[in-house]
Amino acid sequence: MNDLTCFKAYDIRGEIGVNIDEDIVYRIGRAVAQHFCAKSVVIGFDARETSPAFATAASRGARDAGADVMNIGMAGTEEMYWAVSEFGACAGIEVTASHNPINYNGMEIVKSHSRPLDDAGDFQVIKALAGSQEWLSGAAIGREFDRSSDARKAYL
Repeated sequence: MNDLTCFKAYDIRGEIGVNIDEDIVYRIGRAVAQHFCAKSVVIGFDARETSPAFATAASRGARDAGADVMNIGMAGTEEMYWAVSEFGACAGIEVTASHNPINYNGMEIVKSHSRPLDDAGDFQVIKALAGSQEWLSGAAIGREFDRSSDARKAYL
């Protein structure tokens, strides 16, 4: 799927199988890690049926770009924001479609210190990378760490 209409004004939302799927999510995860030259990325997901698989795809993408992934498991978006700052991550991805219908999913992305992406310097670059798939080579594959338990305990 090459349709990137899942990129909206400030976030990523799409109808599953129509304009968002695991391949697109992989490419976005990889683009996020590459754009920020990320050493570490926090990834969380909501309770939607497709969210765990989408989070796995985003993790694969980030790790293929050389980032280590701190998987916080099922968590609210605010927990992902907190974990990015708490763990000193370079970026964070929450797989969620927020208030959209059940046949939708998407992603919220922040950069270090849980700062929002700016449109031209971050969001559009990530979209362009996900579309072009012009990946940098030579990075070692990153590792994934399950931080769900310690993240939840510290957050609460």
